[in-house]
Amino acid sequence: MIARTISYSLLLATLSLTGCDGKLGRPDLLWLLWASPLLIAFYIYVARTKASLLKQFASMELITRLASNYSRERQTYKAICIVIALTLGVISLAQPRYGFTWEDVKREGVDIVIALDVSDSMLVEDAETGGKLTRIERAKREITDLLRLLDGDRVGLVAFAGTSFLECPLTLDYGAAQIFLGTIDTDLIPVKGTDLSSAILTSVDAFKGGNEGSRAVILITDGEDHSGQALAAAEEAKKENVRIFTIGIGRDEGAPIPDARGGFRKDRRGEMILSKLDEPTLQKIALNTGGRYVRSVTGDMDLEEIYIGGIKATLQDQELGSKRRQHWEERFQWVLGLMLLFLMIEPFISEQVRRGDKHVA
Repeated sequence: MIARTISYSLLLATLSLTGCDGKLGRPDLLWLLWASPLLIAFYIYVARTKASLLKQFASMELITRLASNYSRERQTYKAICIVIALTLGVISLAQPRYGFTWEDVKREGVDIVIALDVSDSMLVEDAETGGKLTRIERAKREITDLLRLLDGDRVGLVAFAGTSFLECPLTLDYGAAQIFLGTIDTDLIPVKGTDLSSAILTSVDAFKGGNEGSRAVILITDGEDHSGQALAAAEEAKKENVRIFTIGIGRDEGAPIPDARGGFRKDRRGEMILSKLDEPTLQKIALNTGGRYVRSVTGDMDLEEIYIGGIKATLQDQELGSKRRQHWEERFQWVLGLMLLFLMIEPFISEQVRRGDKHVA
């Protein structure tokens, strides 16, 4: 009987989860239903242990006489009430929901394009103090943390070296953006060098069709501009109401650029080529477009501060679209009420029976 009762309770949970108009808010908590069969096993163990101990002190005939006023069936009913209450308590914790209404949800935010330098100099292992983390690895980690922080904002990715291209168009699907980010590496673009103007113009083009006044570019680079047109590209961005937040990676003295053979690149005279940060240009790009410049020496890029204190604080959220979603009605109160009902019934079930009721018990 207890097993049938538990099966019925489990059926209630299943119907709540799979019904046409039902679901569970926390289905991960259903594993707690294992407590019900464990409690049943405990009751059975106690009953058998009790019977075994009584047999050691008296015969079954004497025990039956002495316990003639006690009903095993009523003891079972009390146990059933406790087990059902436990099961219903777990189901209520799983937040059963039944019935829903449709509601229109507006998505508001800003458009952000992250332009990441993928030139060979980003392989320099100075992104953390005393560590072996490359600049590009640290940059991708920081971008991953930023993607977790975004809420309602569209994000796109641009990879650049000697040229640039749009790796991920503006999207609200941060999981897809993370997948595209994972494919970015220093061997992605065969054209060597650092063309900041190309990176800026490609980023601006990614905003086509978007909302003016809510556009921002985060430009992450460790090299100097080889095109000489970065400031002109920044002016084009300004005309399109795009703010550029620049992050410069590296040290003042520069760093040697690794090559494929495990050494460092050298010029025709045999001297190592150093990748030096063009900090004045990055500062001017940020200043001219109303953005901010951040200098990163040991890998701390302050992307969170740029997003919260820079982009979200200075750009106004725009409506990026709307979608319909289901609003489910919480019904855990019903299940919780049933649980309390069984807990209230259990104390009123007496294990003792009157002599005139023996034939009933």
